[in-house]
Amino acid sequence: MQIPSLAELKKELSFLSEKELISLITDLSKLSRDNKAYLYFKMNEKFDPRLFVDSVKEELDEAFDSVNTGNYYYTKKSAQAIRRKLNKALKLSKNKADQVELILYFCEKLKDHGFLDFRHPVITNLFNIQIGKAQRILESLHVDLQADFQFKLEELKDFN
Repeated sequence: MQIPSLAELKKELSFLSEKELISLITDLSKLSRDNKAYLYFKMNEKFDPRLFVDSVKEELDEAFDSVNTGNYYYTKKSAQAIRRKLNKALKLSKNKADQVELILYFCEKLKDHGFLDFRHPVITNLFNIQIGKAQRILESLHVDLQADFQFKLEELKDFN
């Protein structure tokens, strides 16, 4: 089966009635939790632009608080699992400033919860890759926003 292009889908959606669009969106939101979350954030971002960032930070906090840091193996696996949650959340946001803020928050939590104390190469690489990702995104932001995040980024780089 040949999947149509985005332009073709867009053209077909323009012919649907409001009721059909609502039904289609509802069906899409039932398919996955990510679709539902994306729809929720898009509908509510006009009223509360910080809602997305705050909810992702809360989810990351819960994940970090439930980590078993007694053994480096479980710590490594937990860090990788939390990073997967972060990456899923980053896909929902098109705002680069929000993405940088969340990546830096993740790195800060890795540092604060003692993940980097293990000196495990996987955890260290995970941290360095996230710092690099934040730096690349940061370069594409406005100069004022860069200045806001640059201090935190340098602080995290110096720690490692």
